[in-house]
Amino acid sequence: MKKILSLLLVTALIMTSLAGCGSKAPEKSAKDSKALKVECLLNGNLGDKSFFDSANNGMKLIKEQLGCETKVVEMGFDNTVWESDLYEACESDYDVIIVGTYQMQELLQKVAPEYPDKKFIIFDSEVKADNVYSITFKQNEMMYLAGALAATLAQDKEKTNGSGVISAVSAMDIPVLNDFLVGYIQGATETVPGTKVITSTIGDFSDTARAKELATAQINAGSAVVFHCAAQAGLGVIDACKDKNTLAIGVDADQAMALQKDDPKASKIIVTSAMKNIDQVLLRAIKKHMDGTLPYGKTEALGMADNAVSLADNEVFRSIVPKETIDMMAGLEKKIQSGDIKVKSAFDMSTKEIADLKASVALQ
Repeated sequence: MKKILSLLLVTALIMTSLAGCGSKAPEKSAKDSKALKVECLLNGNLGDKSFFDSANNGMKLIKEQLGCETKVVEMGFDNTVWESDLYEACESDYDVIIVGTYQMQELLQKVAPEYPDKKFIIFDSEVKADNVYSITFKQNEMMYLAGALAATLAQDKEKTNGSGVISAVSAMDIPVLNDFLVGYIQGATETVPGTKVITSTIGDFSDTARAKELATAQINAGSAVVFHCAAQAGLGVIDACKDKNTLAIGVDADQAMALQKDDPKASKIIVTSAMKNIDQVLLRAIKKHMDGTLPYGKTEALGMADNAVSLADNEVFRSIVPKETIDMMAGLEKKIQSGDIKVKSAFDMSTKEIADLKASVALQ
């Protein structure tokens, strides 16, 4: 009897010991598999069908493909709240904080050094700090192709008015947006010498009414194709082109496909979009963060070779653009990537040089 009791006692002790060991394993596993927390602060609002919507899509991809916990904050266009929102994010338990555009540059330059244990990513701008990874885009590369396309279509009397005049509506007169225009003008004039380019500036990124007014004036002056780099305000440009049955070139995301459901008429006049693939770039950055290869403290300028910029190739594009033009553009893209075509950049030009370039192609 004593032997039986002793065996039972030993068995009980062994089971208790095993149960204790078993209870620790899930705790360690849970800790090891803790999801990376990523927050994105947008200095604007969603619904622009371009820049901020692309960033938001990137956050969705980060959650779906990488299993991260994500949060997107729409700070709106009131810049008086941006600082408090950024500090709130820094005080949270999020591991990586993402912001974008030159408008957040000065603020992040101030705040990032105060939180050396936080990691920050800024896209479409540059901040010099050890805990910040900066992404800039070679938008001039894709804009060379956009200019070549616009100038070619502006000669086609079946697709456009055949005026040989194209145009662009920009949100602000700032280096990054002038970089769009420099590539656009170079691509247009080298592909079709003598092309005229009308340029107009809105003054902000949200005034759709002013954007529509400027685009309408350009079309009335003879523009056959209108490009915009104006974020939310650019929807006004597209609206003007829809009203005037004039081809538009969108920006930052595939705006033809983005508007296909809600505004099919507008979708059909957006021949292509000059896309900064922000969603893919943010996904790439977080992948690199997770495997320990993201170069914090550095800036990477990403272009066509990195799939960071491109022109939208969709059913609308294919229905409007002739095959020979598509082939011509493919050839130009290869030459840009090989370096046979050197695309100028506004970042290498003075204010006067940019103004002189615009004036040299202006409609007299």
